[in-house]
Amino acid sequence: MRDDPVGDWAAAIGAEEPAAELTTVGTREAVVHQGHHVRRHADLEPDTAYELDGFAFRTLAEPGELLATFATVNDVHFGEEACGIIEGSDLGPVFRSGPGEDPYPEVMNRGAVTEIAALGPDAVIVKGDLTSNGTVAEYEAFRAAYEPAFGDRLTVVRGNHESYNRAPYAREAFQEVVLPGVVLAVLDTSVDGEVAGTVTAEQLEQVDELGARADRPVLLFGHHHLGDRHSPEKADQSFGIDVDASEALLAVVARRPRVRGYFAGHTHRNRVRRFAATGDVAWVEVACVKDYPGAWAEYRVHEGGVVQVEHRISTPEALAWTEQTRHMYAGLYRDYAFGTLADRCFVLPATAAG
Repeated sequence: MRDDPVGDWAAAIGAEEPAAELTTVGTREAVVHQGHHVRRHADLEPDTAYELDGFAFRTLAEPGELLATFATVNDVHFGEEACGIIEGSDLGPVFRSGPGEDPYPEVMNRGAVTEIAALGPDAVIVKGDLTSNGTVAEYEAFRAAYEPAFGDRLTVVRGNHESYNRAPYAREAFQEVVLPGVVLAVLDTSVDGEVAGTVTAEQLEQVDELGARADRPVLLFGHHHLGDRHSPEKADQSFGIDVDASEALLAVVARRPRVRGYFAGHTHRNRVRRFAATGDVAWVEVACVKDYPGAWAEYRVHEGGVVQVEHRISTPEALAWTEQTRHMYAGLYRDYAFGTLADRCFVLPATAAG
């Protein structure tokens, strides 16, 4: 349902034939979305060039034997009632679920849980913003959606929607999940009463110690993205992990080559950055569940590396919602949130280059 304070331009956009998007390229599959239609190309060969459905692409390589799989979601926002709102601005459009419809966070998360459960992952990581307002009722709604499907495979950490509202749950500072071929370290980057985040001296020591003793690649997960005082984007300077703590985390990762990537949510977009201090280590942001593109990420752990394959939630009711919400923020949201194919699907080598 549209609530547009700036006119009917979004309706006109929505009436146009949507362009096809090459959403996902994995090792043996590619997925094209066009509006509510999904075209899946399966049984492809790894590391092979294809021209299909009007797109030229190369499938990802499979770096050795498959050892484990896991999945992540972030920014699931149970309890949210409207999206597209910027405080102090009337820039639209704003979207809400219609009368009699299920709340859109429930629709989107139901689709994500169904798709992830079909994968049968060894672990599921939820990296923050479990709720909209940090209430216990919203957290219980999150638990009711995810815990029955994943049980003790589920690892959860809070985000700024919990910490800003001083919610009492999902506050564990450092959690370690050991899987065949990889160790996952989940950090609570949130700060009570704040939107931006940090990593503490104790967390830095824990990352350092894990990087020193690990006998396999280490991947780090948290809600907030890495800060960068040199970035032209204000969000990189003041919305993520504070810049001093970010530089300290970079320094730890730089001396621990077992650490191969850090994966965040918070920004509601797909982006991969690399920094000179950490070489080919990927600093990754993954788009949100709750609105366009409506995504979850699959990770395939091979003996020679880890493959990230992002999936757009493709149940009919999820696509109906995300095809509306791509038009948020005066139509700019799609380009901001979707990112490039290389931001969504890529291979992380198990060892540092060089």
